[in-house]
Amino acid sequence: MIALTDESSDDCLISSAMKGDDGAFAQIVARYKRRVFRLAARFARDNDELEDICQEAFIKVYENLSSFRRDAPFEHWLMRITVRVCQDALRSRRRSGNHGTLDGQPDLRDLSADARHEAQQARNLLAWALAQLKPDERLVITLLELEEYSVREIAEMTGWSEANVKVRAHRARQSLKKILEQHDGR
Repeated sequence: MIALTDESSDDCLISSAMKGDDGAFAQIVARYKRRVFRLAARFARDNDELEDICQEAFIKVYENLSSFRRDAPFEHWLMRITVRVCQDALRSRRRSGNHGTLDGQPDLRDLSADARHEAQQARNLLAWALAQLKPDERLVITLLELEEYSVREIAEMTGWSEANVKVRAHRARQSLKKILEQHDGR
């Protein structure tokens, strides 16, 4: 029996899903659900929005499955769609003036009460400062600094050039620095 690699297994599932096999698409969702949720959690302000973002990402994948060119791993294409759905959510939230909190944070139970309080204050300040950024600035900072994607990976996910990612990251860091300095000056 020949073992299938993830990519060849993905190809089989994609082909079956494109032929109308809903079970194959369900397997794709099951395979990548945690990865999509992990990324989307960085942008969602609550569990309801997280569910909405992830559902929207998988709907877009399903609707556009036939446009997957197979010239890169399926996961890259899926993450690109997820990033764009997150961008849309950030822009929508920005237009409505409803800013969220930072999700996906580490467990603080091992720290002393004072350290936990200070860490929580720092997280709240970071979440507040990130919410003040423009959606594209928040996106690039989150992907680069919090999710630890490379510049190349971010370029692939967003459709920006690598140079553009670097410029946007620099500008976003400057904006974040300015926001935090203004906060400290209060």
